[in-house]
Amino acid sequence: CEKGGEWERALHLFNAMPQSKLDSNTTTYNATISACETGGEWEKAMHLLGFMVHSAIEASTITFNAAVSACEKGGRWEAALQVFSGMAQNNAEPNTITFSAAISACKNGGAWEKAIHLFSLMRRSGLELDVMTFNAAVSACKKCGEWEQIMQLFQVMAQSKVECNTSTFSAAISACNKDSKWREALCLFNSMALHKVESSTSAASAAISSSEKGGKWEIALHLL
Repeated sequence: CEKGGEWERALHLFNAMPQSKLDSNTTTYNATISACETGGEWEKAMHLLGFMVHSAIEASTITFNAAVSACEKGGRWEAALQVFSGMAQNNAEPNTITFSAAISACKNGGAWEKAIHLFSLMRRSGLELDVMTFNAAVSACKKCGEWEQIMQLFQVMAQSKVECNTSTFSAAISACNKDSKWREALCLFNSMALHKVESSTSAASAAISSSEKGGKWEIALHLL
């Protein structure tokens, strides 16, 4: 049921356990919360997690990851942060999956400052940073036109030896275009070839738009 996304059936089976004289444990809760996550049922996932904690059943990192991801998919970044904050109280250590889901939730909610705060916490924790985590942070900044913050993230990527991909560059170029930073946008666009990263329609369109805004129509024509 969990892998098939049949959250209703998973909940039905979970609720029927007491009648069958079966005790719920961490594993059964994890499976049910994961099914709710797959089905986008963030409220039910939160309810199960709350009941689990209240019943003194151990909530593991896997439990919290599923709950945070459910909130992310449900577009509830504040709820995702609430779950994330509750990990310390339950002696559960966040991992790369936890941070990535929480950062993505903040990205989707336009809470770029929260996303960057989580990213900074992740760096300090010593967890491995991957391109998906960086992309989520970059995209969060892009939504609010925080191009300077994005440029700092690019520096951190280089220091961490994480390779940028098309999504990273596209989001960064779009942010620069949004804030009329045509020089930075073109620099990033030209860097794609240097890093052997395949260009995209969105990256090229943003670079062309930035050139037009900067009055550099000849560069815009060259990019076409």
